[in-house]
Amino acid sequence: MSLNILVVDDSTVVRLSIVRALRLAEIPVGEVHEASNGQEGLAVLKDHWVDLIFADINMPVMNGEEMIKHIRAEPAWEETPIIVISTEGSRTRIERLEQAGARFVHKPFSPETIREVINEITGICHEQQV
Repeated sequence: MSLNILVVDDSTVVRLSIVRALRLAEIPVGEVHEASNGQEGLAVLKDHWVDLIFADINMPVMNGEEMIKHIRAEPAWEETPIIVISTEGSRTRIERLEQAGARFVHKPFSPETIREVINEITGICHEQQV
């Protein structure tokens, strides 16, 4: 089973780093969709099925926290796993994101960390070795 993934971050470099980490971690990746802010991310979700979302918090137009609220309010997307990757240090904000059902990973991150979190969420990597 391969995962269709949405990566939402205002930095092209970070989006590429996440995709690279997925490949290095040997995550079975199907389609990868990218967006540079939450509003674009929601537009992608309307047009494409995704199994997993990576999101930054601090982005222009619509930040990651707002995007997550919209996703959780939509029945078709409310159960979609979300991994927030950010330099955010506010424990209060991280707790709000976790209460919304998102997993949190601090930047910088390693392929092993990404693999571990995806395995915990989906179990897809259980049999694979890095």
